[in-house]
Amino acid sequence: MAFLRLSTRRATLALLLALAASLAIFAQDKRDCMVRVTLLQVNDVYQFTPADRGARGGLARVSTLRKQIARQSPHTLFILAGDTISPSVESITYKGAQMIDAWNTVGLDFSVFGNHEFDFGPDVLRQRISESKFKWLGANVVDAKTGRTFGDTPPFVVREFEGVKVGFFGLVLPETKTTSSPGPDVEFRDVCETARQIIPQLRAAGANTVVAVTHLSMREDKQLARCAAGQIDVIVGGHEHTLLESSSAGTPIFKMTADGRELGRIDLNISPLSGKVESIDWEIIPVTDKLADDPDFAAVTTKYAARLTELAARVGSTTVSLDARSAANRTGETNISDFITDAFRQAAGADVALLNGGSVRADTIITPGELTLRDVLSILPFNNELVKIEITGETLRQALEHGVSRSGGSEEPGRFPQVSGVRYSFETSRPAGARLREVTVGGQPLDLKRTYTLVTAKYLAGGGDQYAMLKGHDNVLKVKLVDAEVLRKAIAAVPSIAPVTDGRILRLDKPAEEKPCAATAGTK
Repeated sequence: MAFLRLSTRRATLALLLALAASLAIFAQDKRDCMVRVTLLQVNDVYQFTPADRGARGGLARVSTLRKQIARQSPHTLFILAGDTISPSVESITYKGAQMIDAWNTVGLDFSVFGNHEFDFGPDVLRQRISESKFKWLGANVVDAKTGRTFGDTPPFVVREFEGVKVGFFGLVLPETKTTSSPGPDVEFRDVCETARQIIPQLRAAGANTVVAVTHLSMREDKQLARCAAGQIDVIVGGHEHTLLESSSAGTPIFKMTADGRELGRIDLNISPLSGKVESIDWEIIPVTDKLADDPDFAAVTTKYAARLTELAARVGSTTVSLDARSAANRTGETNISDFITDAFRQAAGADVALLNGGSVRADTIITPGELTLRDVLSILPFNNELVKIEITGETLRQALEHGVSRSGGSEEPGRFPQVSGVRYSFETSRPAGARLREVTVGGQPLDLKRTYTLVTAKYLAGGGDQYAMLKGHDNVLKVKLVDAEVLRKAIAAVPSIAPVTDGRILRLDKPAEEKPCAATAGTK
């Protein structure tokens, strides 16, 4: 009996030792085997059709990539970092409904609000939210009447993968209040204060990994990372239309260009024990015409086929490349903006024309050849009515100073003044408000006391892009003029166009070199 008891104890001890060894091996395996959560990123996608005359982008191609990657990495989430409702050729007609159809078909998971989501007003955006199968995020966008997030969207979302909880929250440019049309009852609260409120709530909900989905400038993204130091694992951003990778306070920040020309892939390798990110892998995947369309996307194309056919109608042609890139038109003179402002001034019979560079939206170089209605409307998609107002030379000077007041910094806002009938030079090294060096109108020095006629968009004349000095002037135009229609007629009036820059805008100092922390990454 003693021998049997001894044998039993030995067997039990051996079993316990084997179990302990197995648990140790299991724990080691769990440490070694990270949970991979894959984030697919696009931002500033205004059209579901391909860009660059079919060469890049296209959500049918993006959908193909998403499905391929989801098969390889089961924990895949597809994220849009803002701006899709407007502006675009199709949104002139459908007010962004076509993009919601497209995103629902592709399988978007989250989108943060962009500033252009509010272009058609809050009621239209609420309608688009109700049509969306994905979650909209915008923790700092608040309905002043209710105190809740706009459209009753969630302030944050937590998703669980193999026991690992990942939290997502969104933040939007506070300047949207003045650069778009959110209405009087929508507030855009401070980015840092909002992050400090939301992140503890995410932690309380069990999230150890935190992802901020933002539509902010790179400067604001970096500030966010610093004010929430160590609390955000990655910032998935948009807004610049520039391929960027940066880091601030140890937090990586990733941005794609626009219109789905590439798909960002961010692999978060998360410890199953701590729930924290151990490493991050990042890849830029070009979206080109070599990718097949997802057959499931055909229904969206079919639904909007009639409008797409109309947009293919020929308007005219160009014998030179037209520089319709967003960055170029926000920083200096371009041949397409010269052509547009000349057309405005001629159509209105005004002394001066002023166009904010941010109104030029095609964000591409249009190569020589046929110009279609789509080309025209992609350049000027806002359908802005033009007005002709009488202003003093002093007011014109103030407008030009305002237009260049933020040039040369880390951000190049859309207020930059493209002009006709006036020539000006400026220095970004000088203080804002004192950057103009020389201004002439009609070949003569600007007379601060003289009255000039100015043609511009009704948006700017109403104080848009913070052109407050243009407010309060009566429209003296006798006919209705719309920006894109004026451009279309100017193109159609001649066999072909060949605009060139003529030095009407002169920057006297060199552009500042791009800082290393905002270095362009990957390939375009």
